[in-house]
Amino acid sequence: MLTKRENAIETIRGGRPDRLVNQYEYLALMVGGYPGKSPVLKRGETAKNEWGVTYSWPEDSPAKMPICDSGHVVVKDIENWRSYVKAPSLDWKREDWQPYIDAAGKVDRDDRFVTAYIAPGVFEQCHNLLEIANCLMALLEEPEIMHEIVDYLTDWEMRLAECYVTYIKPDAVFHHDDWGTQISTFMSVETFREFFLPAYKRIYGLYKDNGVELVVHHSDSYAETLVPSMLEMGIDVWQGAITTNDIPGILREYGDRMAIQGGLDSGLYDVEDWSKEKIAEGLDELVRSTDGAKWLIPCLSAGGPGSCFPPVYGAVSEAIADYNRRHFGIDA
Repeated sequence: MLTKRENAIETIRGGRPDRLVNQYEYLALMVGGYPGKSPVLKRGETAKNEWGVTYSWPEDSPAKMPICDSGHVVVKDIENWRSYVKAPSLDWKREDWQPYIDAAGKVDRDDRFVTAYIAPGVFEQCHNLLEIANCLMALLEEPEIMHEIVDYLTDWEMRLAECYVTYIKPDAVFHHDDWGTQISTFMSVETFREFFLPAYKRIYGLYKDNGVELVVHHSDSYAETLVPSMLEMGIDVWQGAITTNDIPGILREYGDRMAIQGGLDSGLYDVEDWSKEKIAEGLDELVRSTDGAKWLIPCLSAGGPGSCFPPVYGAVSEAIADYNRRHFGIDA
C-alpha cells in the first residue's frame, strides 16, 4: 500500500493511486506559524493581530472575521497608507524558530508533507487592512497606491518564505487567499492578473526554487475563471473548490497540470442537520462526476482539517475510508 504522501502524489500527478486521498491526511500543517505571530483566535474571542487588524469570531460564525468599521479599520486614509501599515518584524534568530523546527522534525516526511501554513493571503491582507469594499474600489480608483500596498505585502511574504525554507524546509505550502464568493470572483480576471498574479508568481516561485514540491492554495469560492492564472503562479492543488465551479470540466481540461482538493461544499454538508447518508451520497456523486476521481482529492471546502459542527469532518473522513474499503479493498 502506498504511503499517504505517495498516494497523494500519484493522485495529483495523474499516476496510479491505490485509493482516494482522505482530505488533509497527506499534509502535516505547521499551523503555529512563526515567532511573534499572534495566537490563533478561538471561537467567542476578539483580538488584535500583529498587523493591527482586529478580528472577532462570534459563537455562531464558521470562522473569524476582521472588524473594519471606522473605529477599527487599520488604513483610515489610503493616500497615507504607510502611516498605518507596519509589517511585523521577521528579525528572528534560529533559537526563536526552534519550537517550529522541532515540530517539523517530528513529522515522518516519507508519509506526509511538512507544510508551511500561511494565512491570510495577499488579497485578504489587503482587504483586512482597508475593508473589503474600500479595497475593491481602490483597485479601480487608486491603482498606483494599490500596487504599492500589494508590493509591500508581497515583499514581506517573500521574507517570511525565506525564513520558512531556511528553518522549516517545508515539502509543501498551504496558502489561504479567498478570491471570490460562491457565484463570482471578487474582481475581473484582468484586474486579478494585474495586481495579484505577479505577487504570487514571486512568492510561489521562491518556494519552488527552494525545493518545495507542492503548492496547495485555498480559495473556497467560485474561481474557475482564474484557473489559468493559478497554473501560471505554480499552484499544484486548488483546495476549496466548491460545486458552483465546473469541477469535472476543470479536471478534464487542466487536471494534468493542477489537481483539486474539495468538491464537498462545507455550506452543504457542514450544517446543523448534517447526516452520514447525505455525505456518503455526495461523495459517491462527486467521484462519479469526475470519472473515478482522477486528479481529485475529496474534501470539505473549508481551509483546514475541521468543521463548524465537530462531527462532520470525521464523518467525511469515515465516508472516504468506507469508499476505499468498498472500491479498492484498502482499509486506511
